[in-house]
Amino acid sequence: MKFLFASDSFKGSLSSQKTAELLAKAAREIFPDCQCDSIVVADGGEGTTAAVLAATNGKKLPVQVHGPLWEDITSNYGMLDENRAVMEMAAASGLPLVPEEKRDPRYTTSYGTGEMIADALRRGFRDISIAIGGSATNDGGIGCIRALGGKFLDENNQELKGCGEDLMKIRKIDLSGLNPLIKECKFTVMCDVTNPLCGKDGATYTFGRQKGATPEIQNDLEAGMCNYRDIIKEQFDLDMDNIPGSGAAGGLGTALMVFLNGTLKSGIETVLDLVDFDEHLKDVDIVVTGEGRLDGQTVMGKAPIGVAKIAKQFDKPVLAFSGCVTKDATACNREGIDAFFPVLRNVVSLEDAMNPANARQNMADTAEQVFRTIRTFSSL
Repeated sequence: MKFLFASDSFKGSLSSQKTAELLAKAAREIFPDCQCDSIVVADGGEGTTAAVLAATNGKKLPVQVHGPLWEDITSNYGMLDENRAVMEMAAASGLPLVPEEKRDPRYTTSYGTGEMIADALRRGFRDISIAIGGSATNDGGIGCIRALGGKFLDENNQELKGCGEDLMKIRKIDLSGLNPLIKECKFTVMCDVTNPLCGKDGATYTFGRQKGATPEIQNDLEAGMCNYRDIIKEQFDLDMDNIPGSGAAGGLGTALMVFLNGTLKSGIETVLDLVDFDEHLKDVDIVVTGEGRLDGQTVMGKAPIGVAKIAKQFDKPVLAFSGCVTKDATACNREGIDAFFPVLRNVVSLEDAMNPANARQNMADTAEQVFRTIRTFSSL
C-alpha cells in the first residue's frame, strides 16, 4: 500500500507538514509495510511560498522592501532554480502587516511587491510565479508598477506616490521607464477569485471592508478605481471589468496583467505544477488531502479540490480530512473527493477545536480509524 499525503494547512492549528506526519504515523501503525509520500501544498494564499520551497527543496531569499504603510521591512521570496522564483504579495503588502487600528486602503500600497519583483529580476529570474491573496491594498497595483519604473501622472504631470487615494488623481500612465527586463519574463499570477476591477462585485466593494474601508471610503475608492479603469481602457484598449480576476488583491491582478503581461492561473494548479505533483502520483494507491474547513466554497479552487482533480486524471481514490464540514460540503464528492472525514470527535468550543494539541490528537485518532476501515475492506 502506498499513500500520498497532500493536505493544506488547518490554519491556526495544524501545518501542512504536521498533518502529513500525523497521517503517515497512523498509516504505518495499521499498514506496517506501507509507503508514505507527502507534499506540502497551498492554494495560492498565505503560505504558498513556504509550501513550494518545502516540496522542491528551494531556497528562501530575503529582501528589504517597503511594507503596505511605506515602512521598511524584511520580506522574502523563494528560489526554485536559477530561472524560477515564487513569491507572495502578502509577504510585502499583506493585511497582517497592518495593525488593525491603522487599516485604511486609501493609504496602503503595493509598492513593496514591486520591489520584490525588481529584486528577482536583478538576480536573474525570468519565470516568476506570484500569489496575490491576502492583500492590504486597494491601489490597483499602481504602487507595484511604480516600483518597477512605471509612472502614474496627475493633471499637472506630477508623479503620484502609488496608494489607493491616488487612483482618482491619475490622468496619464507612462511606461517608458518600466524595467526592460520585464519583457524577458513570464509572470504567472496565482489567483482564485474572479472579481472584476469595478462594480458591486469588484475589488473595492467586495474586499474593501476587511481592509479597513468604511462605506464612505469605499465609495471614494470605487470612484478612483473607475477612473483607473477608464484610463487603462483609453490608453491600452483593455476593459478590465470584462476580465475575471482583474479585481484580485485590490486590483493588483489588473496591473500584473496589463503592465507585466501576466497570466492569471488557479493558485493550487500552479502550486501542483511547481512541485511536480504528477510525478508523485505514480504507483500511489490512495491520495489523502484536506484543509481546516470543507464547504461549498472548497470547490471554487481550494487545495483539496485541486489535488483531487489531478488525482482523478490518474484514476486514484481520494480521501479528505477536515476540521469541520458543512452540509454543502457534499459538493466536494462531485468534484473528485471520494469521501471526507471531520476530525472533531466531540462537541467542543472553537477555541478547543483550534488548540494545536487537541487538533493533533483528533487528527491522529480519526486517521487511525479511517486506515483501519481501509485495511478491513482491502482484505475482503
